[in-house]
Amino acid sequence: MSLPNADTRNLDLDSFQPIDRVKLLSPQPTTHPPRILLLHGSLRARSFSRLVCEEAGRILEAFGAETRLFNPSGLPLPDDADPSHPKVRELRDLVAWSEGMVWCSPERHGAMTGIMKAQIDWIPLSDGALRPTQGKTLAVMQVCGGSQSFNAVNQLRILGRWMRLITIPNQSSVARAFAEFGEDDRMKPSPYYDRIVDVMEELVKFTLLTRDRADYLTDRYSERRESAEALSRRVNQRSI
Repeated sequence: MSLPNADTRNLDLDSFQPIDRVKLLSPQPTTHPPRILLLHGSLRARSFSRLVCEEAGRILEAFGAETRLFNPSGLPLPDDADPSHPKVRELRDLVAWSEGMVWCSPERHGAMTGIMKAQIDWIPLSDGALRPTQGKTLAVMQVCGGSQSFNAVNQLRILGRWMRLITIPNQSSVARAFAEFGEDDRMKPSPYYDRIVDVMEELVKFTLLTRDRADYLTDRYSERRESAEALSRRVNQRSI
């Protein structure tokens, strides 16, 4: 049975737009290296989430990306300082610079760490007219002290979706992370290392595919309609 013709009686046709295939499929390409920010969730002197991020950064640069690693030491608790605090400003400036992110947290008490969550909580969903995370890519990873778990990456995925990030399908969970690094703090060859390479490769590919389309991918009918209604109200108020 065929479907009936689309009934568009509830559509605001001024706000509704057909899919623009040129903007979606053939945007003007950006030529600079993909900009990736890495966040880790531990302040230990030998933090395995930091070591994984450092290893991931080397891999990303081998794929042609430009990377920055944020050090969360000194970042205040959310709402315990003004957004002008130097560490908060540093974090927000790095997020604005980035086109994609890597979040790597240890699992502590079956969840991501408070250090990891505090960094994410300091990143605003909106900053004036800007949405610092919307349309950017995200890869999630975790390190485990014991057997492999996915509690932290599952939580990070929820946060990534809430922050309107394009969270890539692949992910990494490194079990018994203390056994995966040598005395030089470099990760040993292993399936865990290979998986991190997979995740970083996918992150760079998704970033290259989406960064020039991000504005169009996140241009929504409901928001266009809300903006049009707000503009109409302002015009009407001026004419009264």
